[in-house]
Amino acid sequence: MIQVQNLKKTFGPKVAVSGVSFKVEKGEVLGFLGPNGAGKSTTMRMITGFIPPTAGEAIIGGFNIVDNPIEAKRLIGYLPENAPSYADMTVLGFLSFTAELRGLSGVAQRKAVDRAVEMCFLENVLHQSVETLSKGYRHRTCFAQSIIHDPEVLILDEPTDGLDPNQKHEVRTLIRRMGEKKAIIFSTHILEEVEAVCSRAIIIDRGTIVANGTPAELKRRSNQAGAITVRLASGSAKAVASKLDALSGVDHTVVLNESPAAVRAFPRKQTASDDLARAISDLAGKEQWSLLELHTEEGRLDEVFRNITLPDTKSSGKESK
Repeated sequence: MIQVQNLKKTFGPKVAVSGVSFKVEKGEVLGFLGPNGAGKSTTMRMITGFIPPTAGEAIIGGFNIVDNPIEAKRLIGYLPENAPSYADMTVLGFLSFTAELRGLSGVAQRKAVDRAVEMCFLENVLHQSVETLSKGYRHRTCFAQSIIHDPEVLILDEPTDGLDPNQKHEVRTLIRRMGEKKAIIFSTHILEEVEAVCSRAIIIDRGTIVANGTPAELKRRSNQAGAITVRLASGSAKAVASKLDALSGVDHTVVLNESPAAVRAFPRKQTASDDLARAISDLAGKEQWSLLELHTEEGRLDEVFRNITLPDTKSSGKESK
């Protein structure tokens, strides 16, 4: 549904986006990650036709956004950053207006507005003017306009910005549900949203894609991925670490806490995490350790993000606080 090929955008001498390419299929939710100024919003604006690319192309449902803008934009629902709206309109008036802009009228328009209001939980503020809404409700209203025509493609720039935890949960659930039938791209700074909602994630930095994969694939790039954490009810962490270091499959250990003992063991390159976990479990039984915890680390997405976007940052191997 979305095909981006070598998109580039320059503003004078500044290169904001350089050679970005990716695809998003129907039924896929793509998280778009990157530090401030990385080129996320600029890329999304080019995909939606909000600004023209300097080079490359974006194709929506088979239509080039530059050559066939009307056909392409009919397929798109767009929530830009800062959630623009008309402050003097009521929520009902604003949604009816956007539905009319999308070519809906009569019964079809009323049904579209009712559906968007229900999906975005706007019943209690339907007749309030937009300027009187809280930031969260204003953002919900603008989210509702992006889905008013039930588009096949959704482009969402920071869709949970300004929402309280309950509202964020509602929006994430809505995106996940809609993602079963639509192609969705949404940018976020909240890494937990990627794990909760996305089927795939792209990290962009300095205008180029530096990582592309499922959340699980990205987490496996973490320095901690595959390490085994051991926590005991009692005992010396140094003594436990010494025993673990003696195992053939252990590359090194890190003491997380001295008392009660907590140690993380990192496997050698040729050692599978499952094999090391079994070896440590056998050792714990032999040494009669009173285990509180023994688990394999999945890796941390925030660590991967930092390592990729801050290449000079080196993980010390210590547990992040």
